[in-house]
Amino acid sequence: MRTIKHTISYTEFDSAAELDSTDRKLLEAATEAAANAYAPYSGFSVGAALLLESGTIVRGANVENAAFPSGICAERSAIAAAVSNYPGDKPRIIAIAAFTGDGMTAEPVTPCGNCRQVIGEEEIKSQSRIRIILGGKNKVILIEGIDNLLPLQFSKNNLSINLP
Repeated sequence: MRTIKHTISYTEFDSAAELDSTDRKLLEAATEAAANAYAPYSGFSVGAALLLESGTIVRGANVENAAFPSGICAERSAIAAAVSNYPGDKPRIIAIAAFTGDGMTAEPVTPCGNCRQVIGEEEIKSQSRIRIILGGKNKVILIEGIDNLLPLQFSKNNLSINLP
């Protein structure tokens, strides 16, 4: 028997003003995307902005539904749009911003488990890490790759079928 310890690392900023111009612009795009969210049940609007290798920014917003499992998160919305409209254009960075009736959340909001899995699959597919920027009023967190949020990811290697 052995015990294995996983550690995560991230960079924390006091405000978006400390980010480089690319990251700041992407977080602003995520903030704008949140304004398009459809969140009549939770009042929790989330926006995501995905920067592709070509420089294209793809936005996504959460979309709720009265049949609750039918909704989609902002991160998966942006990734699905990128896969559908920009095949082969690798994702480099995703920024996420969340809002309630009081404005932007004080603390950054992290992706849910489903979104973490989808981001991880995109990293595997593109064979490159995706930087994750989480925006909040009180701080901004920058994470270099999904393994810092999902260290033991389920992948095609776990399936018993032979996949490419």
